[in-house]
Amino acid sequence: MTEQHRFGNNVSPITCHAWNKDKTQIALSPNNHEVHIYKRNGSDWKLLDTLNQHDLRVMGIDWAPNTNRIVTCAADRNAYVWTRDKDQKWKPTLVLLRINRAATCVKWSPDENKFAVGSGARLISVCYFESENDWWVSKHIKKPIRSTVTSLDWHPNNVLLAAGSSDFKLRIFSAYIKDIEKTPEPTPWGNKMPLGQLMAEFVNSDAGGGWVHSVSFSPDGNKVCWVAHDSSINVADATKGNGVCKLRTEFLPFLSCTWVTNRSIVAAGYSCIPIVYKIDNNSQLSFVEKLDASQKKESGGLSAMRMFHSLDKQARTETSDTNLDSVHQNAITCVCIYVGTKDRAAKLSTSGSDGLLVIWDLNALEKSMANLKIE
Repeated sequence: MTEQHRFGNNVSPITCHAWNKDKTQIALSPNNHEVHIYKRNGSDWKLLDTLNQHDLRVMGIDWAPNTNRIVTCAADRNAYVWTRDKDQKWKPTLVLLRINRAATCVKWSPDENKFAVGSGARLISVCYFESENDWWVSKHIKKPIRSTVTSLDWHPNNVLLAAGSSDFKLRIFSAYIKDIEKTPEPTPWGNKMPLGQLMAEFVNSDAGGGWVHSVSFSPDGNKVCWVAHDSSINVADATKGNGVCKLRTEFLPFLSCTWVTNRSIVAAGYSCIPIVYKIDNNSQLSFVEKLDASQKKESGGLSAMRMFHSLDKQARTETSDTNLDSVHQNAITCVCIYVGTKDRAAKLSTSGSDGLLVIWDLNALEKSMANLKIE
């Protein structure tokens, strides 16, 4: 039901990861300026290449499945598009972001003809390839962003862009580039979509609030979900007057979220466990189940007895007594769909600060867990 993977001798946190189209290769950043490309061979992983063009820590990776291009961004204020040459080596192309602060997140559009980069410069760079000059250029979305952009996600129509930021707000912009695409069709979020048009804005500052960690459009594009540092999960529905449902959870803040059906969301973060939530026809959010059903092998009494025995013999406690009752032993930093799409995800992958990559089989977990129903 779960697969656990480590890469070589790496015990460093995994900042972010992305898969290729057939899920035989993975690109990940071991919390430094490098991106490692691994190929799967059964249960083992072979290091194919190391992308080391960045000078500072890599903050975002995205792998376009159809064009087979990787885009990376880092705290060095740069982004690179990586393509494979005839020798099967990855070659970088510098993107002109025109920012003076760290690049924090990056995401390919569904059609893979452009991508967006969020940054600490209080703007979003929408980047596309200019064939006349043979380089990647960017156009900026600035107003009314007043803080670091922390997360991005594209609408299925390839035009609208959801952006979460550290000013406690979630905004939806138009990222329409007239030079490379036709006029977009109207959506429930609005009809007119010139570049930079603010389609919707949601404030996450009631009763304390918190900065936004992750955003995700629903499969049909009519809803958007975001998780924030106040341990909340939120959903806004454009078909219901942009009404927002907010659920403040009992868990530590989530760092990543994604839709797995049109009604179900998986979120994970500092609690080290992926958790399923659902939204019903009345736009009410509710807890479904934890995906991680790990249990300690020993009861609390026996574990306590071992602890006192260890104190008596060695005057110290065993380090194993501090292990978490979960697969991940530190915060989950990234959640990706491994098999399927947002319409119906069959498997998820999570990576975390413990250097572990875990693949969760949602279908098998549904059969084994009585309370887990992903609709």
